Amino acid sequence: MRMAIRQRALQNARGTLVAGALALAVTFVPVSAQQAERVDLNAIYQIKDEGFQRSRVMEIMSWLTDVYGPRLTNSPGFRKAGDWAVKEMTSWGLVNVKLQPFGPFGRGWANDKFSMMATTPGGSLPVIGYPQAWTSSTNGAVSGDAVFATLDTAEDLATWKGKLKGKVLLMTAMREVPALFEPQAQRYTSDQLRDLERETDAVGRGGRGGRGGFPVGRGGAAAFTQTRTQFLKDEGVLAILTPGQGSGGTVFVGGGGSREPNAPETIPGVTIAVEHYGRILRTLQKNQPVRIDLEVKNTFYDDPTSFNVVGEIAGTDKADEVVMLGAHFDSWHSGTGATDNAAGSAVMMEAMRILKQSGLTLRRTVRIGLWGGEEQGLIGSRQYVTDTFADRASMTLKPAHGKLAGYFNVDNGTGAIRGVYLQGNEGVAPIFEAWMKPFNNLGMNTLTIRDTGGTDHQAFDAVGLPGFQFIQDPVEYSSRTHHSNMDLYERIQEEDMRKNAVIVASFVFLTANRDQVLPRKPLPKPQPAVGGRGTGAGRGQ
Repeated sequence: MRMAIRQRALQNARGTLVAGALALAVTFVPVSAQQAERVDLNAIYQIKDEGFQRSRVMEIMSWLTDVYGPRLTNSPGFRKAGDWAVKEMTSWGLVNVKLQPFGPFGRGWANDKFSMMATTPGGSLPVIGYPQAWTSSTNGAVSGDAVFATLDTAEDLATWKGKLKGKVLLMTAMREVPALFEPQAQRYTSDQLRDLERETDAVGRGGRGGRGGFPVGRGGAAAFTQTRTQFLKDEGVLAILTPGQGSGGTVFVGGGGSREPNAPETIPGVTIAVEHYGRILRTLQKNQPVRIDLEVKNTFYDDPTSFNVVGEIAGTDKADEVVMLGAHFDSWHSGTGATDNAAGSAVMMEAMRILKQSGLTLRRTVRIGLWGGEEQGLIGSRQYVTDTFADRASMTLKPAHGKLAGYFNVDNGTGAIRGVYLQGNEGVAPIFEAWMKPFNNLGMNTLTIRDTGGTDHQAFDAVGLPGFQFIQDPVEYSSRTHHSNMDLYERIQEEDMRKNAVIVASFVFLTANRDQVLPRKPLPKPQPAVGGRGTGAGRGQ
């Protein structure tokens, strides 16, 4: 996730209010209403009973990972997972369950076959590696000598001209690979949570930063990159190897090509385990030969339209108002997208199942959104918000904007929920404080006024809607699973998942049955698009 951290919501709150009475009606909640916040403990008991005694969250997880993972947006796995989710939620009795299209997103892509063997004077090495998304295939099984070449200037290109045909290219210097003295899995300590509660005036106030697509150079750097790419294609390079982040066989893999229709073919790009890259590179530096046997078969899918998965439980006397819960449905491709973000999707689906199965009355309609294209820039959720609630560029509000009671998001892996990021929304703090009390003994005790970025609640927050991300224990998220080949079902913590589904279902139930919608911050100022993209919702990955 490339980081694009939002400024503090309190700074954003200096934006102008619009629409007069509408803005006042939905922005502020009387202090008396906050002080009299009611928690239906009988309903919470019913939610806990269903969620803890008859949980199906891990069954949902297995379908989304073992059967339909990975779920790179617009890939066959993504589309099959969407069809399965619609069928599954319909079988639970949800209504209006559908794939809601958005686009254009661009081409789908999937890796169908990969194998790589390096042969050194010391013997053969089966290489741990993964093709980079949206890169091209080899021409069947190919073999070529590995070559390390520094190609940072036009002079470098001239030096290597005519010497790279049929070669497998390494261009990246070897990095340090430190020992892992610290545990890779962690839970928040009491001190860390207390620190998170403290206000700060720093820009970009904590939590995980915004996530985005892979960085693209600008100006002269971008022009040289294009020149180098064309040079390597003209030279006839077979493939480019890159050392992955991570160590110990964990490889973090993203994209390397374009999803745009009719984009030219790329040189096959493969990210490999850093230890294997290091062995190949050091052997070459001793003027010893390394032969690479490689086969990459990737398929592009031309339908540029993608989708979000939506479904509802109908409300009663306030059915025209909506509470939303959501998570991104897509993943990267080297693992099965378990912690990022089948975990969030499964928790949200299970929360909907709990609410439906419990038979609890919901005054407002409850709607789930499982978002596509999050990894490429919050594309699905941003488009949904634009189409349904408000245009971020102009801050032109649609009628549904005043009818959204709140949005809740999960996208920080498998870790237990410990609290809520308030996104600078001071008014909601006493409400959530009351709602957390039944879950204090599950470790949920923390509210932080800080923002957190990089996921789909930002699309809602960016247009002045009350959108929230939960604080979760990190577990192995950044250290081991996020975008890696180890993002698999086995890294999921079942007890945490059950807790999370129960907590989300409870917060959604309480939001659905309040007399008022959740308090809102003042509306932000318009954010005109820059370079074809709005700037207010951040980017995701």
